[in-house]
Amino acid sequence: MSKHGEEHELAAWRVPGAKAPSAAALPMSRAEMAVRGWDACDVILVTGDAYVDHPSFGVALIGRLLAWLGYRVGVIAQPDPDDVAAFRVLGAPALCWGVTAGNLDSNLMRSTIMRKPRHDDAFTPGGLAGRRPANASIVYTSRVRQAYKGVPVILGGVEASLRRFAYYDFWTDKVRRALLADAKADLIIYGMGERAFAEILSRLRAGEGLSGIRGTVELVRALDEGTHVELPSFEEVSAPTDAGRRAYAAMAREIDLHTTPDDPAALVQRHGDRLLVVHPPAAPLTPAELDAVYLLPFTRAPHPAYGDAHIPAFEMIKDSVTTHRGCYAGCTFCAIGAHQGTTITSRSVENILEELRRLTTAPHFHGTVSDLGGPTANMYHTGCRKGRARCPGKSCLSPRICPNLNTDHAPLIALLRAARRVPGVKHLFVASGIRFDLALAPGGAGYIEEVARHHVSGRLKIAPEHIVPRVLAVMRKPEPAQYREFVHRFQACARAAGKPHQVVEYFISGHPGCTLADMVELALYLHREHITPDQVQDFYPAPLTLAAAMYYTGLDPLTMQPVHVATTEREKTLQRALLLCHKPEFHAKAREALREAGRAELIGTLVPAENPAPRGKPVRRSGR
Repeated sequence: MSKHGEEHELAAWRVPGAKAPSAAALPMSRAEMAVRGWDACDVILVTGDAYVDHPSFGVALIGRLLAWLGYRVGVIAQPDPDDVAAFRVLGAPALCWGVTAGNLDSNLMRSTIMRKPRHDDAFTPGGLAGRRPANASIVYTSRVRQAYKGVPVILGGVEASLRRFAYYDFWTDKVRRALLADAKADLIIYGMGERAFAEILSRLRAGEGLSGIRGTVELVRALDEGTHVELPSFEEVSAPTDAGRRAYAAMAREIDLHTTPDDPAALVQRHGDRLLVVHPPAAPLTPAELDAVYLLPFTRAPHPAYGDAHIPAFEMIKDSVTTHRGCYAGCTFCAIGAHQGTTITSRSVENILEELRRLTTAPHFHGTVSDLGGPTANMYHTGCRKGRARCPGKSCLSPRICPNLNTDHAPLIALLRAARRVPGVKHLFVASGIRFDLALAPGGAGYIEEVARHHVSGRLKIAPEHIVPRVLAVMRKPEPAQYREFVHRFQACARAAGKPHQVVEYFISGHPGCTLADMVELALYLHREHITPDQVQDFYPAPLTLAAAMYYTGLDPLTMQPVHVATTEREKTLQRALLLCHKPEFHAKAREALREAGRAELIGTLVPAENPAPRGKPVRRSGR
C-alpha cells in the first residue's frame, strides 16, 4: 500500500489473503467485472458525481481503500433516478450498498442561493446540469432498496454527514427530521468515513450487528449502556415558535461542544418513538494511515467510460495535491470542521513528494502544480498541544489565537522548498485558503515571504469576508487590522521579490449579524481601497453550522443573544447590491439600499445618482 506497509491500524481490517488491488479504475459495468473474474461486487458505491479516480473525489478515495482491504468494489455514477434498472447494472452487492449524493450538497448543485436553477454542474461530464436529483441521498437510497430488497444500505458523504441531526432546510424553510429518519438507509457514516466503513464491512462479513460503531448514526428503540448527551427532541426543535427556535439554538450549541474525536459521549435526539443516536466521531486517520491512503493506485483521471468528455471539477483539481485534513478555525458559516473534523492530520513530506513524482508522469501534466494545500493551506503540521476535548471554546483562532496552539510554519516551509525541487515541477502554487492571522503569528515567520516569492500564480486569493469587527466576531474571523496587515506584508514581500502579484479578496453578503448599515461600511471600505469584486459569496445556511442555526433562530447559539438576520429576498438582494455597487447593473438596487440604510448622501459617491448612458463594454476588474 505504501512504504509504511502494515504499520498502521487500517491494515487490521484487511480481508485475510487479500491481494494487491488492480491499478485500473473501479468497474462501472458487468464487462469490467468479468475482466476481473467477478460474478458480483461486495460493495457497490452509488454517487451523484461522475466517477473520477482521483483522491479529491470521495467515492474514489473510499472505493480505493475498500479495494485495498480486499473487497470487490463497483461504482454506479449519476444513475437515472427515475429508472430502477439503472441501479441494477452491476447486480446485487454481496455485502452492502454505499450511497452518497456526491462531493457537494445536491440541492445547492441544482439551485443558487437566490433559488434560481443552475445551468451547469461541475461534477458532470460536459458540465451539464440536472444529472443529479434534489435530495439525492433520499432518492438514491430509495432506489437501491427497490432494486434489491434486503441488502444493507450505508449512507455517507457531505450531504448526509451535515444532516445527521434534525436540521434547518433552507430550501423548504423549515426544520426537517434527521436524514436517517427520511432516507431508507441502515446507517449514516459521517465524517471522512474510512475507519467506520472498514469496521462495517468487517462486521457484515462476520454476520455481526452494526450497532455502536464510532462515526456512525443509527435509529433505535432503546439505548444501550454508555455515556449519552440528550439533545432537544425533533418535535421541540421543529416547533415554529420562540420556544422551538430557542430549543434549536440549544441543540446547535451542544453539538458544537461535542465534536472532537476524544469526546466519549454519544448524542441522542428523540424522533417520535425512536431515538437517533450519533456515536462519537471515529478517530482521525494517523499520519501513516493518511500517507497510505493517498498513495493508493489512483489513475488520477475520469473513468474511461467518459471518453474525452470535459469534467470541470476534475480539470480544476487534476494537478493538485492534498497535504492534510481538518480545520480548527471554527468559522461559523463553514462546514469543514463538522465534516472533516477539527484535528489536523498531516501527511509526511516524503509521502507528498512521492505523489508529486507520480503526478509529473501523468500525460496531462505540463509542469505546474495548481495547488499544494488542504482546507486551510497553512495549517499543515499545526494544531493543539493539549487536546481539544478539554477546551470550552471550539475555535483555536477566535477571538484570538489560543496559547496552546502550535503555529510553527517551519515544517510547511520545508515542504514547499522540497516540493519545488522535484524533477519535472516547474511551478508550484498555493491556491488553498490561507488563514492570515495564523500566518502573522510568531510561528508563521518567513511563510508570507516564501509564498509571495515562489507560490503565487499572479493573484493571491484570500477571504477576509467582511470589515466590520462585530460581524467578523459573529463569523469567528480575524479582526480587520490583521487582514490589512497581511495584505500590506504580502504586497511588500511581492515587491521585494519583483513579483507584480495582485490580491483578490472574497466577501460574504447576507451573513447573520450583518445589517444594511454594516454592508454600507464594507462598500465604503472597498471604494476607498479601490477594490472591485467580480463576484461575491451569498450566505448559505449549510446544515450543522452555527451560522445556519443563527439564520433560522435569530440567536447566537453560544450566547443565546439575538443577532440580525437578512431572511427576506429583498434584504439579501440589497446587501449584495452594496457589495457590487461598482457594477452598472447593481446601481439601482444599491441606491435603494443606501436610502433604506439612511445613507442617501452617499449616492453620487458610492454609486452614480442616476444610470449613465452606456459607453461601450465596461472593463471588469477584481482585487487590488
